[in-house]
Amino acid sequence: MSKVAAFGEVMMRLQVPGYETLEKSSRLDYSFSGSGVNVAAALARYGHTGYIITTLPDTPVGDAALAYLRKLGIDTAYVNRGGKQLGMYFLENGFGVRPGRVTYSDRRGSSFNTSPLKSYEAAAIASHIEVLHLCGITLAMNDNVRLQMKQLATEVKGAGGKVVFDCNYRPSLWGDDGYAKARPHYEDLLELADIAMMNEKDAECILGIRVGEYDRITQLKQAIPEVARRFRLQTVAGTHREINGDNTHSLTGYIYTGETFRFSRKLTFSVHDRIGAGDAFASAVIHGELKGDVSQHTVDRAAAAAMLAHTVAGDTALFTEAEVSRVLTDHIGDVER
Repeated sequence: MSKVAAFGEVMMRLQVPGYETLEKSSRLDYSFSGSGVNVAAALARYGHTGYIITTLPDTPVGDAALAYLRKLGIDTAYVNRGGKQLGMYFLENGFGVRPGRVTYSDRRGSSFNTSPLKSYEAAAIASHIEVLHLCGITLAMNDNVRLQMKQLATEVKGAGGKVVFDCNYRPSLWGDDGYAKARPHYEDLLELADIAMMNEKDAECILGIRVGEYDRITQLKQAIPEVARRFRLQTVAGTHREINGDNTHSLTGYIYTGETFRFSRKLTFSVHDRIGAGDAFASAVIHGELKGDVSQHTVDRAAAAAMLAHTVAGDTALFTEAEVSRVLTDHIGDVER
């Protein structure tokens, strides 16, 4: 198995219980999460060594976050301590026509986002790991963090490792004219990437690739091969989601590699908690690529992992490969005894 490191912020998730709103509730449940946390933990559960590269505050809250990471099976060798703040977000679950809502607290002042440029020994890290995971959410933070991402990616590529970049564009984080601000930074990281997670909207809005007035699958088939050629990507993968009238969701995964598309079947399911499902999909794609699995099996398993992620509370879905594969049998079991 491989040594995989994810670079990103660890955040405190403050969730309103059930389907209440912040305005009406007087309680919050907390946990720790982040895209890098989710990916590192999922890959550790698949049998890889999962690291997180981050900075936590040197406070009791930082201590709690560090203990939580270790409980998830994440190797914390590349966790720095410094500063006093941890980024936070408030989560309200949606129901029916009311969408879920995420409200960020002061992320930009967190220990991670204010860490000095030379906080991480990029060359030493690159010499030890085989895969680096980067996320577009992190890319949106500030110029200092963006330079840290690019330094790490450059060192990993130079050492013969692989770089995975998940586009994960968030309009609220980039602000006005966000696509124009984001584009040069996305292009820089895609130039360094081997595997990318994206869909046709990312290709059109961020990279300016024309997709025409067609259905989403046709747009995907036009845009993704061009992205893969332009940036010499080994693999591109992503999902399409539909929200149905009965409050269920439907998900279809795709993977493009070797100039060929493979699609999972459409999976329809009830949703308990959807945050982190994209990270579960990405983790399973990375796992399949590292194992050298056939692409159809990889995308089928990735879609199943994303579906399973909707069934558990919290951002981080922890399932073994056997548990994910079991979902593909179409068997909904009774209590396992």
